Amino acid sequence: MRYQGGCHCGAVRYSVDVDLENPITCNCSYCSKRGSILAFTPLDNFSLEKGDDSLTEYRFNTNTIEHLFCSSCGMESFARGAMPDGTKMAAVNVRCLDGVDLNGLKPQEYDGRAR
Repeated sequence: MRYQGGCHCGAVRYSVDVDLENPITCNCSYCSKRGSILAFTPLDNFSLEKGDDSLTEYRFNTNTIEHLFCSSCGMESFARGAMPDGTKMAAVNVRCLDGVDLNGLKPQEYDGRAR
């Protein structure tokens, strides 16, 4: 399904085709503090419409995921990286998608602490 999303202040906006049937939460040191619900989609399904110049990047651990924050409000509404097979992907913070009923989601916990 196609969604619109973005940061808190509106400086970053995007559209994305993403399946919300299998979102995840992660218990790694970073994700557990951030509290996001993540859904993944091939990068070709993601279109940044506004705010490329407002993004600030953070990398940690293996430095393979581009965690991208709005430099104004600090919200990470999406990240970029690659799947184990090398496919480029976007990790979308479902909490930043417009009109999604979060109570209807059943996120699976990913054990990022063990990785």
